Amino acid sequence: MQRTIFDSPILRHILPGLGRLMLRIFGWKIEGEFPDLPKYILIGAPHTSNWDFPVGIAICFARQQKVYWMGKHTLFWGPLGPIARWLGGIPVDRRKSNSLVEQMVHVYGEHERLVVAIPPEGTRKKVEKWKTGFYYIALGSQLPIVLGFIDFGRKVGGCGEVFYPTGDIEADMAKIRAFYAPIKGKNPENQ
Repeated sequence: MQRTIFDSPILRHILPGLGRLMLRIFGWKIEGEFPDLPKYILIGAPHTSNWDFPVGIAICFARQQKVYWMGKHTLFWGPLGPIARWLGGIPVDRRKSNSLVEQMVHVYGEHERLVVAIPPEGTRKKVEKWKTGFYYIALGSQLPIVLGFIDFGRKVGGCGEVFYPTGDIEADMAKIRAFYAPIKGKNPENQ
């Protein structure tokens, strides 16, 4: 993976304080801890607004967590491209029918430590059901799924339980969705 902000020794010491300051200014709190695991899939839900990103980044900064994230390929064009990559962004071109699941399983297999945040909605718009790629990446990589959340209703974000997929996607998704049921996105009408 490319270098990120936490690869810089100076920023590694400045960013946690900056993340905590930003959360405090805007009235946010962190609940739960990032698990001490070398590799996992981090669900980022609900994803209903562009504001999810700065809140999520501030939480990662505050907890000194190196988390990669997948974003629409157009975010990586122009002058913002290097910044997005530096912040841990991985461009995804949704116009092409490529096996993103297989690619990510391969990427996880090549790294000793890797956390990728994936929004299961795949967009900020309202969707009828979640995309299941995150589940199949976890299953194919034999990795846990960490239930990360940003609750605009309570102004709290962080990590919930560590979930190990069983292969019974219907039962597993029901459990995962039950965890997110009380959590409110910035635009709850898009959940």
